[in-house]
Amino acid sequence: LKAQPAECSALSSLLPATLAGEQLHNQRGGRRSPPTCHRLPPMAGYRSASSSSAAGAGGAAVFAMRVLLLLTLLPLALAAFAFALQWRGGMRDPTGTVWPADTQRFPGMENSPLGSSSSSTGGRGSYFAVSSASASSAAADCAEILGRSASSHGISLYRGWSFDSDTAITPKICITGSTSASLHQILPWLYYHKVIGVSHFILFVEGEAAKPAVTSVLESIRGVKIIYRTKELKEQQDRSRIWNETWLSGFFYKPCNYELFVKQSLNMEMAIVMAREAGMDWIIHLDTDELIHPAGAREYSLRRLLLDVPDNVDMVIFPNYESSVERDDIKDPFTEVSMFKKNYDHLPKDTYFGLYKEATRGNPNYFLTYGNGKSAARVQEHMRPNGAHRWHNYMKSPNEIKLEEAAILHYTYTKFSDLTSRRDRCGCKPTKEDVKRCFILEFDRLAFIIASTATEQEMRNWYREHVVWTDKDTNLKLLRKGVLTRIYAPMAIIRGLKESGIFIDAVTSAKAHPKANIGLENNESIHTNVTAAQSTTLKEGGNDNSQATARKILEMIDVQEEAVPPMSPPGFLELMESALS
Repeated sequence: LKAQPAECSALSSLLPATLAGEQLHNQRGGRRSPPTCHRLPPMAGYRSASSSSAAGAGGAAVFAMRVLLLLTLLPLALAAFAFALQWRGGMRDPTGTVWPADTQRFPGMENSPLGSSSSSTGGRGSYFAVSSASASSAAADCAEILGRSASSHGISLYRGWSFDSDTAITPKICITGSTSASLHQILPWLYYHKVIGVSHFILFVEGEAAKPAVTSVLESIRGVKIIYRTKELKEQQDRSRIWNETWLSGFFYKPCNYELFVKQSLNMEMAIVMAREAGMDWIIHLDTDELIHPAGAREYSLRRLLLDVPDNVDMVIFPNYESSVERDDIKDPFTEVSMFKKNYDHLPKDTYFGLYKEATRGNPNYFLTYGNGKSAARVQEHMRPNGAHRWHNYMKSPNEIKLEEAAILHYTYTKFSDLTSRRDRCGCKPTKEDVKRCFILEFDRLAFIIASTATEQEMRNWYREHVVWTDKDTNLKLLRKGVLTRIYAPMAIIRGLKESGIFIDAVTSAKAHPKANIGLENNESIHTNVTAAQSTTLKEGGNDNSQATARKILEMIDVQEEAVPPMSPPGFLELMESALS
C-alpha cells in the first residue's frame, strides 16, 4: 500500500526493527525511494480496539463499586447519627439506676441466656438481678427476711403502696389457711398475695404462729383475721355436721397428717361462713408454703384471672408445681428457689412418661408430695369443704374448670430442717407399718423414718440424694424438655417488698398501734357467728329444726363424694390400668 511520507513516518514505529533499518540504509545511499507503507499484521488493529473496550468496562465497574459503597455507608451513617442523638454520649442505662453494680443473679441463671448476658456486661446489672451486700453470700443475705437490704440502692417499687385500700375491688378474694409457721414465713406469703389481688385472709393459728409476737403483727394488717385454736373453738368444731357425714369419715381418729386433714376441713367450714359475711366472691384454701402463680392472665393478677372466669363456673382448679431446690443450705425458699417441676396436667403425656424415671430420681412418685393441686371456689350458699384441696356444695355438683397456665407453687422440703420439723410434729413409730397410719403420702413416710433413725450426716446425704437437684446436666435436659421450669415473678415481688421495707413497716406499725386490726369482724364475735350459721348439734343432739334442715340437705344428695385427699401424680401403673380399661 502507498502512503504519504508523514503517514509512513508515523507508522514506521510500528514496523519491525529490520524494516526500519532498511529504510535508513536507502536514505544514506542517496537513493530516494517513495515512502511505502507495509501491511500491518491483522492482530494489531484488533488489539487496539480491545484495549479501548476494556478500559471502558473497567471504568464502569469502578463507578458501580463506588455507588454500592455509598449505598452501604449511607444507612450506617444515618444509624450512627440516630444513636448519637439518643444517647448524646453520656446517658446512663436505666437498669443501672434500679439494679446496682454489685448485683447477684437469681438462682439457676448461670446457664441461661439472661444470666450469661448479665455477667458479660461487666456486672452492670440486668432485670433478673437483685442488689446484695455481697454477691457470693446469697444465703446470708436472705437469712433475715424482715431486714432491709444492705444496699442503699434497693427497689422502691412498693414503697408508698396502700395495701389497705379495698374500694371498688372486684372480685373480692379471700384466702384461708391453718398454720404454725413463723412471722418470717407468713409476712412475705401474705403480702405477696396482697400484691396479686387478695384482700382478706382468715388464718387459723397454733404453735409458733399463735405467739403474741406474731399475732400482734398479723392482727394489725387490714383484712387479716386470726382465729386461735382454743378450747372453745375445738368444742364448737366437735359439734359440726361433718362428723355425721361420710365424705370425711375415712380420715377420722387417725394421727399426724390425717388429723391435720380433718382439722383443715373443719377450719374451712368456718371460713366459708366468715367469707360470706364479709362479702367475699372467691375463697381459696392455701398453706403458708404455697404461692399462687397467676400465669395466663392479661396481667400478673389473681383478681384479673378470676375476673375472666365465666359466671357459670363454681370452682377453678390450680394444678401445683413443686419446688426443685439446687442447694441444701436454703434459708428463705421464697427468695432463693426459682426452679419448679411442672404438673402432669401441664405436660404432654409422652414427655411426662418418657422422662418419668429421670424426673423421679428414685423417689416413690413424680412429686415428693401431693400433685392434685388446690382450688378456688365462688362463695355461695350450701358450700362445704371437700378436703383441703377441693370445695363442694350440698345442693349441687360444682361446675369446675382446670387452668392451663396458672399454678400453685408448692415449696416443699425446701430446707434441710424440714425433715426434723415434720418428725417432731408426729409421735408415730419409725416403722413401715406404723407410718402408714400417720402419713398419707409415701415420701412423707420415708422422710419420717430417715429423720427418726439416721444421724445428721446420713440425713443430709439422703436429703441431697432425694431432694436436692445437683446434677446440672439432668437439670438442663429437663428444663429444655419442659419438665422443669424457671419462675422468677414471686421471687422478684417478695424481694421487692423486702427492699421497700414493707415487712419492717408492718412490725413497727404493730408495735406503735397494738390491736388496730380493721377488716373482718372482731375475734370475739367469730365463735358466736360460726355457731349460729354453720355448726349444728347433730353429734350431741339438738333442736328439731336444725336436725330437719340437715336431713333435708342430705336427702338431696344421693351419694356423698369422698373428700379429695392429697394425691400423687399418676405413675406407670396408673397409665397401664387406664390403657387396659
